[in-house]
Amino acid sequence: MPILDAHCEKLMAEYRQRLPLLERLNEVASKHLSNILSQQGIYVTAIEHRVKAEKSLEGKLELKGANYKTIDDITDLVGIRIITFYTDEVDKVAALVRKTLSIDWDESVDKRKMHQLNSFGYNSLHFICRLPKRIINDPEAPELNTIRFEVQMRTALQHVWSTIEHDIGYKGVVHLPPEYRRQFSRLAGMLELIDDEFSRLRANMTEYTRQVQTLVSSGQLDEVPLNINTFRSYLELRPFDRLNQRIAAVNQAEIFPAPLMPFLRVLEYFQLETLGDVERFTVENAEDAYQLALSGLAVTDLDIISESIGLQNLCYIHVLKTGGGRPALIKVLDILNGNRKSNPDIADSIITQAVTLPCMTQKRQ
Repeated sequence: MPILDAHCEKLMAEYRQRLPLLERLNEVASKHLSNILSQQGIYVTAIEHRVKAEKSLEGKLELKGANYKTIDDITDLVGIRIITFYTDEVDKVAALVRKTLSIDWDESVDKRKMHQLNSFGYNSLHFICRLPKRIINDPEAPELNTIRFEVQMRTALQHVWSTIEHDIGYKGVVHLPPEYRRQFSRLAGMLELIDDEFSRLRANMTEYTRQVQTLVSSGQLDEVPLNINTFRSYLELRPFDRLNQRIAAVNQAEIFPAPLMPFLRVLEYFQLETLGDVERFTVENAEDAYQLALSGLAVTDLDIISESIGLQNLCYIHVLKTGGGRPALIKVLDILNGNRKSNPDIADSIITQAVTLPCMTQKRQ
């Protein structure tokens, strides 16, 4: 148990008296930060917050209690840690903290700029803050606006490394052999590089997405390879709406939303390579896909149809026109529905509906 002098015992007494205020400050500050991050669409891996435990404070005072004249000099009695996914998000979080909290710049520190060996896990950005009255203004507890608290911001990899260092006890080893210090330095350097590369990769992918969206919106579809991201951007143009509306008009049906991303695997099965290929696939098959849907809907009174009906019939008619027949239809159904026992029967039904279509009779001739 720590041995404290009279001055430190007095600080401990002040801490115990202030504890209810600290608990409330912890709750208000952490909730505020969580709300503003959510409002700004910044998603973080975690927001940790705590009031310093009594035993932890006793240990701190035993080591350096003489540095603190009053309990107000201890700025981490309430601590909040915001853990981001990427290094650039630390700066985004920091900007929000600066904007909404009062910062004590003399006590705040950016440890990322220290560039010390083995410091990767400690490269956090530390702000010492106060809650302004626009966040909380309680005349019965004015101390809520004067008590300082700490906000740490770091990446997930920095947090994991810091936890590992603490678990191993690296910082507590006074005379660590050189080979172990070197190993720690190498690992820290590797993790720091990975942290930076993840941010760089995300920035590159974001820029690529912007370029793709520009090409798609400008109609330069032959320059855009078909993949999950480009197909998602293409669907934002709602390229199958016109066909869907023609089909819906058969029975004056309502169109309800349905996911179209599963059709990407079918288009890849057809060996379409660019969005230009998808556009041509649509134009070349639209009329026959309409006729195929018409042959099925004309004998029903369906007044609600799926948004996927147009693309679905485009795929079916493409298989039939290119000679894929029953096996290829079953393959398409397997991709879309899974390997269901009913898929062969559905394929047979599609073939029966299509047999009298002009595109099929011309093909037989």
